[in-house]
Amino acid sequence: MADKLPPRLLLNPAGFLALGFGSGFVPVGPGTAGTLVAVPLYLLLQHLHPGLYVGLVGLLFLVGIPICSRVARQLEVHDHPGIVWDEIVGYLVTMAFAPEGWIWVISGFVLFRIFDIAKPWPIRWCDRYVSGGLGIMLDDLLAGVLAAVILQLLIYFW
Repeated sequence: MADKLPPRLLLNPAGFLALGFGSGFVPVGPGTAGTLVAVPLYLLLQHLHPGLYVGLVGLLFLVGIPICSRVARQLEVHDHPGIVWDEIVGYLVTMAFAPEGWIWVISGFVLFRIFDIAKPWPIRWCDRYVSGGLGIMLDDLLAGVLAAVILQLLIYFW
């Protein structure tokens, strides 16, 4: 079951969310596909009060821990590439406090993908040593935080 995603996973809410509404089935670059799914979600949420936005993203992170853990157990793989809920939440973290405009949406996307793929310290450490749903979610949370810091620096100096 580790190599191929069974379509039946989309029939339960945990699988549907963990697999990014189906974007995790993309055969090449499912993490990028999952991050793309996060863009319209961000566009829907960007006008929320910052406190509400951060609270909602925190809730999505917490919900992600058990859903990613459950699907990872079903797939018998710690962090299957098709599990992309963590990318969705990581991008939303990146975009916290970002101003409106496509330049920032795209810049945040690129920065998040760079940190998620390159996994510099401490992201790499979390990816290797924190297990379960928390481990799946935590490395992308950290990638989102680092990308958000760089994005805010770009905004400030732009």
